[in-house]
Amino acid sequence: MAAVETTNSDCLEIKTRSIEQALLPLIKQISSLVEQHGSSPTGGLRPGAVARVGQAVNLAVERFVTVGETIADDYPEVRQGMYEACKEARQAGSAIESICEETQEAEKARPDRTVLIRASRCLLGAITRVLLLADIVVVKQLLLAKDKVSHSLDRLESVNNFTEFVKAFSQFGSEMVELAHLTGDRQNDLKDERRRAQMAAARQVLERSTMMLLTSSKTCLRHPDCSSSRENRDTVFCQMRRAMDLIHFVVKDGVLNSGDSHVQREELLENERATAYSCLRHLTRLLEVSKVTMDSSCQETIPSGLEAVLERTQDFTDSAYTSHEHREAILERCDRLKLELDHLLGLYANVMGFEEATHSPEIEASVSACIDAVKEVSKNLAIAASNQAQELSTATKQGLELVGMIKQEAAISDINRLHHTSNAFQDSIDHILEVCKLLRHVAVSETHQISAKFTEINLRVYGPQVITAAKTLAGYPGSKIAQENLEVFADMYQWLVSDVTAIVKDVLETSQGKPEKQVYMSLPRPGKHGTTSKPVKSVRLDVDEQEKIAKSGLEMKLITNEMDAETDKWQESNNAQVEENNDIVKRAKNMSAMAFSMYQFTKGEGELKTTQDLFTQAEYFAEEANRLYKVIRQFSYQVPGGANKKELLENLDKVPTFVQRLQFTVKDHTVGKAATFTKVDNVIQETKNLMNVISKVVTTCFECATKYKLEFRGCGAAGGRGTGAEGGSLGSGATSGDTKVAGASGSDQSL
Repeated sequence: MAAVETTNSDCLEIKTRSIEQALLPLIKQISSLVEQHGSSPTGGLRPGAVARVGQAVNLAVERFVTVGETIADDYPEVRQGMYEACKEARQAGSAIESICEETQEAEKARPDRTVLIRASRCLLGAITRVLLLADIVVVKQLLLAKDKVSHSLDRLESVNNFTEFVKAFSQFGSEMVELAHLTGDRQNDLKDERRRAQMAAARQVLERSTMMLLTSSKTCLRHPDCSSSRENRDTVFCQMRRAMDLIHFVVKDGVLNSGDSHVQREELLENERATAYSCLRHLTRLLEVSKVTMDSSCQETIPSGLEAVLERTQDFTDSAYTSHEHREAILERCDRLKLELDHLLGLYANVMGFEEATHSPEIEASVSACIDAVKEVSKNLAIAASNQAQELSTATKQGLELVGMIKQEAAISDINRLHHTSNAFQDSIDHILEVCKLLRHVAVSETHQISAKFTEINLRVYGPQVITAAKTLAGYPGSKIAQENLEVFADMYQWLVSDVTAIVKDVLETSQGKPEKQVYMSLPRPGKHGTTSKPVKSVRLDVDEQEKIAKSGLEMKLITNEMDAETDKWQESNNAQVEENNDIVKRAKNMSAMAFSMYQFTKGEGELKTTQDLFTQAEYFAEEANRLYKVIRQFSYQVPGGANKKELLENLDKVPTFVQRLQFTVKDHTVGKAATFTKVDNVIQETKNLMNVISKVVTTCFECATKYKLEFRGCGAAGGRGTGAEGGSLGSGATSGDTKVAGASGSDQSL
C-alpha cells in the first residue's frame, strides 16, 4: 500500500456554496466508511461490503481527478498545483481501497483505524484543494470580464465624436451583460454575508450608472466647453471604476487591486470598519471571556475595546441632528461604562495571579455591572438612531419636492432661485446621510450595515450631481440632451431615497427584536448554573443545512478518532494506572466524547437536538480544553529541554487563543435562521480547529512521557465540576460523570 502523507486541510477555507455541494457526496461516503470501519468486527458493514465501498470511493476519486487534470491542461496558472493535488487525491483513494481490501482478507482482525483516518483526511484535503484551484479559474474568468469592461470605460472616456461613442458604447453594453452574469453567479455562490452584500452593492452601482454614463457622455460631447457636464460625466466614470475595484476586492476576498488610487484604497478599507454595534458586542465578549480565562492581556484588550466603542459613539454625539436630550443620555451612559470598567480593571490588578481569582463574587458582580452598562449604551444609541429615522420621511419628501423645483428653475434658467433651492437640497441630503451613518452603527445584520454604508456613499456622490446637471441645463435651456441628463440624475436620486427608506425599515425591525433575543446573555457554566432558566429560542437544522456543515463535522470526527486511537494506545500500555492518575487521558477522552456528540449533530443524530444544545456543548468543550491546558502546562515542567519540549510548548501556547475564538463564536448574537446556520457552521469549524491543536498537544505529551519515562503524578486537576448527562453512549472513550452533553434533558424547542 502506498504511503499517504497527511494534508493540512485546516487552511483550505471554503468560501463558496458550489464547492461545498461538490464535496457532499464524497463526505457522505467517507463518513459512512470511517464509522463502519471503526466498529467492532461483529458490527457495521460486512467485510465484502466495506471492500466495495472502498472501491467505489477510489473509482469516484479517479473520475474526479481526471476532470481536475483536464482543467490543469487548459490553465497554466493552476497546472502545477492541480497536478500535485490530483496525485495526492489519487494516492489517498488508492490507500483507502487497499485498507478496505485488507479488512476483507482478515475478517476477524481489528481494523487499523489510524491509517484509514489519515488517508481520509488526506483525501478530503486533496479534493478540496482541487476544487479551490478550479475556483481560481472561475475567479480569473470573472476578473478578465471585469478588465474588459474597464478597458471599454477607458475607450468611452477618450472618444471625441458621436460615431466613435456609439460604437464603443455598444461594445461596452455587451461586455457589461457578461460581467453582470458572472458577478451575479458569484454573489449567489459566496458564503460570506459581508462579501455577498458588497458584491450586490457593486453590481447595483454598475447597473444604475450605465444610463447616467450614456446621457452625461452625450451631453459632454454636445457641449464640450461646459465644465458642469464634464463633472457629471467624470463622476459617473469614477463611481463605475470604484464599483470595479469593489468587485476585485470581493472576488479576491479582501485583497486590494494594485492599481487602486490612494483614495479608493482608503474607501475600501473604511468599508471594513467596525460599527458601534460590533464594537459593543466585542467588548461584551471580552468581559465574558475575562471571567473564565483571566490573564494580563485583559488589562490591554478591555481598554482598547472601550476606546473603539467611544470612538463610534462620537458619530452620534457630534451629529447636528441628534437632540440635546439624546446626546446627554449617550454621554452619561458612556461615563458610567468607563467608571464600571475602571473598577473592574482595578479588581483584576489586585487579584492577578491568585488561584481561583476569577471566581470571586466581587469580580462576578463587577463584570455583570459592566455588561449592563454596555447594554445601556447600546440601547441609547439605538434610541437616538430611531429618533432620527422617524424624521426621515419628512426629509426625503422635502428632498423630492426640491428636485422638482430644481428641474423647473433650471429649465427657465432662473439662476438665483436655483442657487437657493440647491442649498436647501444639499441640506436635505446631509440629513439623510446622517441617518444612513447612524443606522449602519446600530444595524445587527452585516448585510444591512454594508447596504447602509454604500447607500450613504452613493447618495453623497450622486445627490449633488443633480445640482450639477441642473447647472448644465440652466446654461443650455434649449438642450434636449441636457434635460434628459438631468432627468436621469433625478431618477438616480429617487432610487437612492427608496434604498434609504427600505434600509431604515429593515434595520429598525431587526433592532427592535434585540432585547427579546438577549444579545449579551451568557451560556451556563458547569457546576454553577446547571441549565439556563430561560433559554434562547433554538433552531432545528433541516437536511440540506446539515449536509452543508458535513465536511467540517467529518474533519472533526477524523481528528477525534485520531486522538482516541492515541489515548487507547496509551491506556493499553499503561493499564489501570492511567485511569487512576492520568488526568490528561481522562480529559482528552472527555473532549473526544463531546466533539463526537457535536459531529453527530451535523448528521441529525445523537443527543444534541437543537442549535442551542450545540452552542452549550461547545461552551463546555471550550472550558474542558482550558482545564486540559492547565494540566498539560503543569506536566510540561517535568519535560527536559529539547526539541520535544519546544514542540509541546509551541502547540500548547495556541490552545488559549483557540479557546477564546470558540467562546467568541458561541457568544455571537444571531437574528434569523440563516444567521443561526452560519453561526453553527462557524462553531463546528472553531471546535474542529481547537480539537486539532489539542490532538497535537496530547500526542506530543504522550511521546514525551514515553521518551523520558515521566509520570503524571501531581498534574491531575480536580474532577470536572458538575455531573452533566450520564449513561448516554457517546462513542469510543466516553467517560461517565465528567462528560457534559448539552440538551440531554430533551430540550427540543424549534422555530
